[in-house]
Amino acid sequence: MTSPVSPGEAAPATPRIAICGLSLEASTYSPARTTRADFVRQHGAEILDYYPFFDAELRARATWLPLVRYRAIPGGAIPRADYDAIKREMVDALAAVLPVDGVLFDIHGAASVVGLDDPEADLAAALRAVAGERAVFSSGMDLHGNVSLDLAQLVDLMTCYRMAPHEDWLDTKARAAVNLVEWLARHGEKRPARAWVQVPILLPGEQTSTRLEPAAGLYAKVGSLASGPGHPLWDLGLWVGYPWADEPRNQAAIVAYGEDAEACGAACADLAQGLWEAREQFTFVAPTGTLDECLDLARDSTARPYFVSDSGDNPTAGGAGDVTWSLARLLERTDLEGLRVVYASIPDAPAARLARDAGVGATVTLTLGARVDPGPEGPLSLTGVVEHIAEGDEVAQTEVVLRIGPVAVLLTERRKPYHLISDFTRNGIDVSACDIVLVKIGYLEPELFAAAADWRLALTPGGVDQHLARLGHERVARPMFPLDAAARAGGGYEPTLTPTLLTEAS
Repeated sequence: MTSPVSPGEAAPATPRIAICGLSLEASTYSPARTTRADFVRQHGAEILDYYPFFDAELRARATWLPLVRYRAIPGGAIPRADYDAIKREMVDALAAVLPVDGVLFDIHGAASVVGLDDPEADLAAALRAVAGERAVFSSGMDLHGNVSLDLAQLVDLMTCYRMAPHEDWLDTKARAAVNLVEWLARHGEKRPARAWVQVPILLPGEQTSTRLEPAAGLYAKVGSLASGPGHPLWDLGLWVGYPWADEPRNQAAIVAYGEDAEACGAACADLAQGLWEAREQFTFVAPTGTLDECLDLARDSTARPYFVSDSGDNPTAGGAGDVTWSLARLLERTDLEGLRVVYASIPDAPAARLARDAGVGATVTLTLGARVDPGPEGPLSLTGVVEHIAEGDEVAQTEVVLRIGPVAVLLTERRKPYHLISDFTRNGIDVSACDIVLVKIGYLEPELFAAAADWRLALTPGGVDQHLARLGHERVARPMFPLDAAARAGGGYEPTLTPTLLTEAS
């Protein structure tokens, strides 16, 4: 520590707080791998500058030690050697700046590593072994993360987003930083009272959106119960969990922390019971159907633009992004002539480069897709006209619009989710003038949701298949709702939802 303090005493006026973390959402059902090279690595001042809430006031309240942060768009599991290298780098960086009073542990919560369960807990344990048992750890996570008992024991101040889509993600990250500073100022090395409980529910985010009940009401309750610094219950998190990984930790969880263990336990128990009782009420955030059913509705509708989610290969949930099945079905259709149709997107580096080199106006024949995830279709051969080329996107790099009859296909050099209107306008596409937009996504992100006159969620194949029973979970806890009949209403199973208290504060 910067100066000795006894448990319960105030920490130094400017505590030393390290920042590091690993942010990834990874499907174990995708054959993709997220290597160290696939991450964006930030270090030093880059980390503070990335977050707008690190204003002058917050920076002055602590000696911030931004070490290294790895973040990647969702994908497949991390190879063990790559993860070990990242962990070593963080551990060494932390050891070089000791002593520290706190660690801002910047994680998502749903990373997977080949051959290792619960990588966030493993990383937290390694960092705590260096920082010391009395260092206070704080984390603001994605509500689609997982919280094992091990992780809950290692991270003192743990919270998560309260909105899906995650419009409050920066608010959550800021809360994790501010609450850490507040705790150290008020309590020093004394670790908070905490409570943790898991709820045997495993649902995709598309069925737990806070745009709809019961999630809207449950998360409103989270906000009403969490009173902030100085109260018996500082913060409360409800994680719905991540369903596209098959690990023992994958299920819903609730964590509370604050001044009083009984208050934390009572809030966890109340919320857990409410979540369990509401389990049958969760529905998809939009009407669903097969791809053909959704495209038929889109074709016949007068609502324009009409969005269709290709949900099974959604890159923002961990899909490889290059499953060609939906694109093949779209191009087979002969009833879309006269319509303006967009497909976003398909990543294939060699094909994108060939199309780019051919130039705008060229007719090209390409074989693309299924390099990572073959899916049920395999590589797709097609001929089209290069209509537009864009360079410089930090994720996609080269982007090519390939015109095939009524369909404009966005072909990218690297896998990229299309969430923003600017993603389309950059490629010469006016979404408002389109008839049908088929996009690899789950629930529509805010800008697309606002742009859509109507939309449907297509239940398509891929590494993040919304039809969870098709995936074949073998390692998650059982019974699990909705995988097991016993866990459904009337099935007879009633879980024990008594929180575990992990606490020091009284």
